[in-house]
Amino acid sequence: MGLAGLAAGVLGADYALAQAAFVLTWAIAGLGVILIVGQCGQISLGQGALLGLGAYAQALLMLRGVPAPVSLPLAAALGAAGGWLASLPARRLGGLYFAMSTLAFALIVEEGLVRAEALTHGAAGLAVPPLALAGRVADTSAAQALVSGVVLALAWLACRRWVRSRLGRAWRAVREDEAAAAAAGIDVARAKSLAFVLGGGLSGLAGALYAHWIGFVSPEQFGLMLSFELLMLAFIGGARHLAGALWGALVVVALPQGVSLAVERLPPDIAGAAGIETLLFGAVLVALVLLRPAGLAGGDGAGADRR
Repeated sequence: MGLAGLAAGVLGADYALAQAAFVLTWAIAGLGVILIVGQCGQISLGQGALLGLGAYAQALLMLRGVPAPVSLPLAAALGAAGGWLASLPARRLGGLYFAMSTLAFALIVEEGLVRAEALTHGAAGLAVPPLALAGRVADTSAAQALVSGVVLALAWLACRRWVRSRLGRAWRAVREDEAAAAAAGIDVARAKSLAFVLGGGLSGLAGALYAHWIGFVSPEQFGLMLSFELLMLAFIGGARHLAGALWGALVVVALPQGVSLAVERLPPDIAGAAGIETLLFGAVLVALVLLRPAGLAGGDGAGADRR
């Protein structure tokens, strides 16, 4: 019995499909992180904020009657614009200093969503209606998984084309050595900016879908912990592989559920211990890092970048 069959048998088919929808949606966001981190070599601590921009854009547009074929690209565009803003300090900062600037960007976005109560309802959040496409409403787990799967496939094809292009080669040159890349005639600032724009667009698109699947958005959902989870997704899955986005999303979404099921089967005196789930989750992550240091997608080198 495969993993999907096991999940369906233990948890129920509808629950398994709902989890699949979230895995596929997080994989879209993971592709954006991989473009920025794995391909261009820039550490971003603000990806959660870019998801938040896409989620809130989608929620506000749908609540005002804008159809999904229009609102989804607009949500992705807002995520791309946020990515461009987050990349501006890269013209003067690098390394840890630039990573800290993306952290500041995430804090600004989260606080802005809280303060703009007239638009976002502040900390109270917004209810998001189901996604409607071509006269059909994606209000079932199967429909949501199908939509996320189709979007992920299209996003993966686009990313594959980008990383195999001249732009992808420029990203890898910047990742390996910025000074050498600049000496070779590569516009380093432009390459970084495009990585953040495209990665931000994917994050915004994932945030838009997530808003529909969860049915509610609030600022704290898109805080720093989400940004750290997305970084973990990329590194656990394999930051230099496009396939790493799916592997990492599977770990981030499914592993906590698996740990919870495992804890329920432990003896009561152990299962009731404080922090046992966190301990097991951390132990599995450490094991994954030790056993697959290049990520679950495996491999290394230039060939890995093109997958």
